[in-house]
Amino acid sequence: MSKRLEVNYNKKPCYSILIENDFSKLSSEVTALGYSNRKIAIITDSNVEGYYLQEVTGLLKEISDTVVSFVFPAGESNKTLETVQNCYEFLIQNKLDRKDILVALGGGVVGDLCGFVAATYLRGIDFIQIPTTLLAQLDSSIGGKTGVDFQQYKNMVGAFKMPSLVYMNLSTLKSLDERQFFNGFAEAMKHGLIKDAMYYEWMLSQMYEIGEREPQVLEELVFRSCEIKKAVVEKDPLEKGDRALLNFGHTLGHAIEKYKNFQMLHGECVALGCVAAAFISWKKQLLSMEEYYEIRDMFVPFQLPISVDHIDVDEIIQITKSDKKMEQGTIKFILLKKIGKAIIDTTVTEEELRSAMEEIIYKDEWE
Repeated sequence: MSKRLEVNYNKKPCYSILIENDFSKLSSEVTALGYSNRKIAIITDSNVEGYYLQEVTGLLKEISDTVVSFVFPAGESNKTLETVQNCYEFLIQNKLDRKDILVALGGGVVGDLCGFVAATYLRGIDFIQIPTTLLAQLDSSIGGKTGVDFQQYKNMVGAFKMPSLVYMNLSTLKSLDERQFFNGFAEAMKHGLIKDAMYYEWMLSQMYEIGEREPQVLEELVFRSCEIKKAVVEKDPLEKGDRALLNFGHTLGHAIEKYKNFQMLHGECVALGCVAAAFISWKKQLLSMEEYYEIRDMFVPFQLPISVDHIDVDEIIQITKSDKKMEQGTIKFILLKKIGKAIIDTTVTEEELRSAMEEIIYKDEWE
């Protein structure tokens, strides 16, 4: 099994997405890009370090005399400018220059942070994405968005920086626990809901196989989601228009994620945000009631939440007002016209946000 997608930037070939079952082609792919005999710095976190750092380092040492690694503590709470500063210092001490290369080995936090370092160190240095989580493979490793969190603001500091290669080893998905695996699946559901009703229906029909992580089904899942994200980012690489559709579920999702101090996973919060956005779509008479309830309930078999407790609605609304997607005081909210068709809406009111949040707050029927 080997699948390759070519991503264009400004209508010119930019980088490949390679979908494999192991790391066996990594050194030859890096060599083909002209990076042999360059210094290589692997950026990873303390979770991924024990699984894949030794293997990837060994493979890259076949083509480079200098392979070093910067490991930072795992978790969204370390996706900060302080970690970036520590990484800069590490790269300076190891004398990496503009002709050398960085490798992001890990999930979305690692990819976002390494990409931002690559965009800013020496005004730009090449980097490769090796996403090891489903969330990163389906979403964050593709499209060139990089960044870190600043104070209470998620991804507020960042840059667009395209990778030179995205190398996906699907066998890494075996090391994910159930919660982390389905955390990534929320993005696949999002892709189907905004762009491809047939893909959405296929996922529902493959519910058991996805849960069992059957290799052929995962290959199809990752490939189709990558196709959807590739098409969207090629059309609008710098998010000036339709790329915003990928933010379906993310406005309220990010607010919940921050309010919960990142104790809930990104995909769990996105699932809640998708339910809330589908609810608003129903109330605006874009979706039928039946469509809304189907969308809501279909997250449940994939171990994703459709309700949340201990939430202050007023504070959530305040957090959404500081969202980086605000334009002239108005939130660009993504709604569904139907399953498989998303639209950008700038008319969502505070009352509608409040109603949607109250819809997803957990209610004890015995209270």
